[in-house]
Amino acid sequence: MDHPGYGDFRARREATVWQRLNSILRVLLVLAIVLVIVSLFLPQAKRLSQSRTEIENLQTQVNEQKILLARQTREVNLLKTDPSYLETMARDRLDLMKEGETIFRLEQPPGPKRN
Repeated sequence: MDHPGYGDFRARREATVWQRLNSILRVLLVLAIVLVIVSLFLPQAKRLSQSRTEIENLQTQVNEQKILLARQTREVNLLKTDPSYLETMARDRLDLMKEGETIFRLEQPPGPKRN
């Protein structure tokens, strides 16, 4: 003896279960697609980050070399144009001094070596 409304209830219940399973399947499918997209772009993002870091390091080296070039250019110009600077540098490098002159040397401690 089936009740007339029981079959209808059962059909609605099965339809609801299938609807829930379908919605879960859709969510899982969307998650899978998102994971595939992320896995495709993640290595590219890492490479981009590494490249930016390398560019910053190279830019720092370029700036240091520009400063060094400016110092050396200034020294060359002084050596070419300023006789008193040339005399001072020559006496300093040869450890010579004028009569009656007292020399005080202030030397910096050696810094870390660079490549």
